Amino acid sequence: MATRKAKAAKAAAPQSGGKSGGKSTGGSKAAVARTKLRAKGDVELREELITLRREQFNLRMQRATGQSAKPDQWSKVRRNIARIKTLLGERAARAAADVGAKG
Repeated sequence: MATRKAKAAKAAAPQSGGKSGGKSTGGSKAAVARTKLRAKGDVELREELITLRREQFNLRMQRATGQSAKPDQWSKVRRNIARIKTLLGERAARAAADVGAKG
């Protein structure tokens, strides 16, 4: 988990205002996707997870029958599934911590 701490420390560090170095202020597609996912409720996330798992299954069947026309979709679907599972896990941990703090 040292990488998460390093990333958090790097994000908290002040960045220079110059044009050289540093990341651009424009959001990437992944950042936009994470923002949209965080706005959804648990039920919507579970429905999206089911949809993505179906898509993953369909891609697997296409590959098995030699019809794999979209090889780039494999990583996209896998990463989106991981994003959703991470969000659901974070929310479950937060809810458990809230219950532990109250009781």
